[in-house]
Amino acid sequence: MAAWVPSDALGRRLLCGTEYGTVRYVGSVPPTAGIWLGVEWDDPQRGKHDGTYEGTQYFKCRHPKGGSFIRPNKANFGVDFLTAVKDRYTVNDERDVQHGTENTLVFGKKTVEFVGMDSVAEQQSQLNQLVDISVRECAVSHAGQKEEISRTCANIRHINLSKNLLSSWETVTAIASQVQNLETLNISENKMKFPSTSTSVSGAFSKLRILALNQTDITWAEVLLCAPGWPALEELYLTSNNITVLERPDNVLQTLKLLDLSDNQLLDGNQLHLIAHLPRLEQLILRNTGISSIHFPDAGFGCKTKMFPSLKRLAINDNKISQWSSINELDKLPSLRSLQCHNNPFMDTEKNPETLRQLIIAKIGQLEVLNKSEILPAERKGAELDYRKIFGNDWLAAGGNWNPEKNKPSEEFLAAHPRYPSLCLKSMTIQRVKGLLYRLLKIPGSELKLSYESSKLEGKEVELDNDLKPLQFYSIENGDCVLVRW
Repeated sequence: MAAWVPSDALGRRLLCGTEYGTVRYVGSVPPTAGIWLGVEWDDPQRGKHDGTYEGTQYFKCRHPKGGSFIRPNKANFGVDFLTAVKDRYTVNDERDVQHGTENTLVFGKKTVEFVGMDSVAEQQSQLNQLVDISVRECAVSHAGQKEEISRTCANIRHINLSKNLLSSWETVTAIASQVQNLETLNISENKMKFPSTSTSVSGAFSKLRILALNQTDITWAEVLLCAPGWPALEELYLTSNNITVLERPDNVLQTLKLLDLSDNQLLDGNQLHLIAHLPRLEQLILRNTGISSIHFPDAGFGCKTKMFPSLKRLAINDNKISQWSSINELDKLPSLRSLQCHNNPFMDTEKNPETLRQLIIAKIGQLEVLNKSEILPAERKGAELDYRKIFGNDWLAAGGNWNPEKNKPSEEFLAAHPRYPSLCLKSMTIQRVKGLLYRLLKIPGSELKLSYESSKLEGKEVELDNDLKPLQFYSIENGDCVLVRW
């Protein structure tokens, strides 16, 4: 008897043993008889050719040895979602009777025994209690009968569907549309087809907060086409998708707090400007994205950029950043508090790891965590003091001067050390500040009373009452307001 072939086999995902692939051809391959499936394998080493056999091209592959033919009876086209859930989370009567373990329910690797659990209705009630479901590597390929999921598993909120046989985004939508309160969805490692044109917005993902699309071959353009259906999305994981270019998200992804683009070789660092105005983005992960520089052209030396207004945590490890100027640029980010930057060429310019850490801390004023290690106030104070000492002579040689009227450091020096002027200001004693004010206001320092309001502690005023202490002693930072009374 000839093996059954699904009517929609072309483009479907399949398993053959442990190997995953996509059907690129269904039909005969002369001179042999019968039906063959032309398969493009995820692992090119499983293949034999590029879809061309005996001089005839039956299909195309991305890899010259990525394809081969198999008979339909060797192909596993998978099961529906609910079948996979039942296989993983409920009893299998025949199997359990053989092993003498009747009245059991399996949750992942955990087997729970129930007294008198004889009916299907009781099993169904247990499925109905499931909130977090993982059917990873369970060969799920389709949604199954309409509304069957919602009737059987009404309380699902989190689903792991990674590494299955999902062939299209429509299949994912068909499953999600039956899960009313879906919050987390992982469909990574499914090589599927995404919409190429804008489609009607489905309510299937209206409550979705976390979505993982790692290793799905999705493009950024396809992300933006799907994004109108994710109105509440907060975390989006897109690693290893060959994303090279970005586009500005207009009226989509506005709720996003975390974006992971790791292991995508971006065309250049300027691609980041296209996602720089996501208003709520707090964490951006750019590990191994090939970027060699970072630049925020809308802000000058010592000023804050309007890009990435909410960004608190940035990971740029394993990239090609070779110039310290990119680290200087990060000081322009108004909300940045945590940075990971291991394995970049600029770090090779300094052999002493402690000195390297000090330089980064001194260059980025608001940083609180560097490479997962907290920056304590004493460490910051020491780093900034050493930075001023190391580059003090360079500052003077470039035209720097403690007298504000004569202080005119060169553009070249300011480009290399944009924070240096503010660090000098922090080292000034209160007495020196009063001396400068006397030159401006012609009021004796003894009659001046100084205080400041912190930008972090609204409404709180701190008196600068010790003339011999530097401004740094009072933890004054950029953005704080110094008040002068007489």
